[in-house]
Parts: sequence; C-alpha cells; structure tokens
Amino acid sequence: MVVGIVGLGLMGGSLGIALKHTKFVSKIVGFDHNLSHCEEALKLGLVEEIVSFSEIKQCDVIFLAIPVGGIIKAMQEMQDVSPETTIIDLGSTKAQIVDSVPESIRQNFIAAHPMTGTEKFGPSAAIPELYHDKIVVLCDTYHNSEQHKNRAIQIFSHIGMKIVFMDPNAHDAHASFISHLPHVISYALANTVMGQEDPKSILSLAAGGFKDMSRVAKSSPQMWSNIFKQNKENVLRSIEIFEEELEKSKQMIQEEKWDELEAWMRKATTLHKIL
Repeated sequence: MVVGIVGLGLMGGSLGIALKHTKFVSKIVGFDHNLSHCEEALKLGLVEEIVSFSEIKQCDVIFLAIPVGGIIKAMQEMQDVSPETTIIDLGSTKAQIVDSVPESIRQNFIAAHPMTGTEKFGPSAAIPELYHDKIVVLCDTYHNSEQHKNRAIQIFSHIGMKIVFMDPNAHDAHASFISHLPHVISYALANTVMGQEDPKSILSLAAGGFKDMSRVAKSSPQMWSNIFKQNKENVLRSIEIFEEELEKSKQMIQEEKWDELEAWMRKATTLHKIL
C-alpha cells in the first residue's frame, strides 16, 4: 500500500515516521507547498520521495496534514481520485470540513482528529511517538464505505492509537474546551506579559507555572487562526464560560472570601481524578 502525505510538518512528518514501522505500507511519499519542508523531510527520512500533487492522488491512502482551511481547498482538487483511494484528514475541527466534502469522494473521505501535538512545527518537529497511545476521533463514518472505514481503523490501530467515534458537531464543541480554549488563554497570557512596560524583567522570574501555561503560545498562529475561524461559535462560547469562572475568582479575591476561593480551587483539583 502506497501512502501519500500532504503537509510535512509536525503531524505529517511524525505520521511518516510512525507508518515506516507498519508492515502493510510499502512506500511513503510526500507533498508540501513549502520547498524547504520537502528538502528537510527527505533529509530527515520522514518520507521516501517528494512527488507532485497529481501524483499524490494516485496513492492508495492520502493523509491531509495541513491547516483546516487548506484541507477544504485540497478536497475540491481531489474529486477525481479513484473510488479505491482512502482520504484521511487530520484537522482539529470537523463540522465545517465534513460539510465541505464533495459528494464524489464522500465515501472515500475519513474525517479524523488525532488528539496529539506539540507547540513546535515544521519537519524538524516530527517525533516517532507522537501518535502512540493517543486518541484519534473519527467523525461521520456512517457516510464511509466499509473498505475505507476499516482501512483507517487499521492504520490508526497499527500506529498505536485508541479510536473514538463521534458526531462532528459534538467533536467541535468538546474540542473548543480541551484544545482550542487553552490556546486562546495561552496566547492571551503571553500578550498580557508582553504588553507590560518591562516584559523582560517580568520574564526573568518565569518558572514552571508560567512556562507550562504559555508553552502552546509558541504554536503556529496561521494554523490556529484557521481553527478559531472554523470553530468560531464554539470557541466564543468556551471563552464566555471561562470568563464567568475568571470573574468568580476576581470577585472572591476582591471581597476577600478566602474560604470560598479555597473551595473553588479545591473543586478544580478534582479534574485530575478524571484525567
């Protein structure tokens, strides 16, 4: 089975490494609009060959590891692929992508979201274990033929992922809280400090807490602005709910309700009993 990967950054590059260790993949080829990414991916051995987009469409399986806006555009250019070709996207939003799938490739197209990643990007960010023991969400699979659905399940299982099936709208609502909102908060925290009169002096005191919370603010702004755009309503709702919690803490501190504040924080610590 020949696999083609469109997008050779963190997600696509790490996928290339992971697929090398599976017995059913005979060749891995790649495509990226960024020529330096192509050169780097070859040098790092993330793919075996760089091919054109038209050649990618001849592969048995095509992964779209590109920003969510690019996924929608790429789908329109893939309407002439073989009915035997499986197309799998790795986007962080799902509803708008699913709604945009051309009817001619609806049975071929698997809407997937691997719940993994780092704040780094580009081919050099690729790591072998990125997908191992992580969750991948598959959405709207009742529109897929058994052939393509089973192929996707086989691939994700072989690279060590746990598979969850979900409605795309439910996925986007959930992802807005556990993935998209944390990025908004991290960017906001970073800009709050950078907006102060002497940010360098403040950052000289930065320890684990600040570094942990601001880490994802290193993520690609282009990629995340696309995600926020596609999941706008859910992201806004999660921000509003977060603002309510922030306002609670502000009032308790203003009014010196220390017992209430401690109880509020104690409730928050129970989250890690679920995680």
